[in-house]
Amino acid sequence: MKRIAVFCGSSEGASPAYIAAAKELGKTLAEQGLTLVYGGASVGLMGAVANGAMQAGGHVIGVIPDFLDKREIAHTHLSELIVVSSMHERKAKMAELADGFIALPGGPGTLEEFFEIFTWAQLGLHQKPLGILNVEGYYDLLVKLFDHIADEQFMHEKYRTMTMADTDSERLLEKFRHYKAPEVKTYIKRPEQT
Repeated sequence: MKRIAVFCGSSEGASPAYIAAAKELGKTLAEQGLTLVYGGASVGLMGAVANGAMQAGGHVIGVIPDFLDKREIAHTHLSELIVVSSMHERKAKMAELADGFIALPGGPGTLEEFFEIFTWAQLGLHQKPLGILNVEGYYDLLVKLFDHIADEQFMHEKYRTMTMADTDSERLLEKFRHYKAPEVKTYIKRPEQT
């Protein structure tokens, strides 16, 4: 495991704890010799995680679509900034570069990025660990929703446990080191479907 992609908000959020956790995650990645891959912005939690990593001497790769780069929100002091032509290309490039994925607090964009990677993992398109840094209980309801989805049999338990959650970045990364991907999702035809 060399590179970790972080999905997070371009806003700071309501609690100062979100910014603090983003900076701490960036610092932890740098201290563990892991490269941060993220969305390339200088604002919100995105800027905080990048700054935390860089201030600790880490390597940071930003991936940003050109239309956001033109709005002057791109972080200009990264180790590397990759400018792509669309949001789809951004996600694909981040997925290609990363050996694991972490979601910090964020809005619909953060959730969309995380769910796409989660879905790809279920389908066996990658075997990389994915986790949620659950700052101040931000993702409590999402974790509860995963339980509900599994209880209602729209997700096998082996996929429910695929997403690791923790309140501490070091513990979450330790879980990543012990992660073993479940078997690929398969479908069984029932007799009435043949």
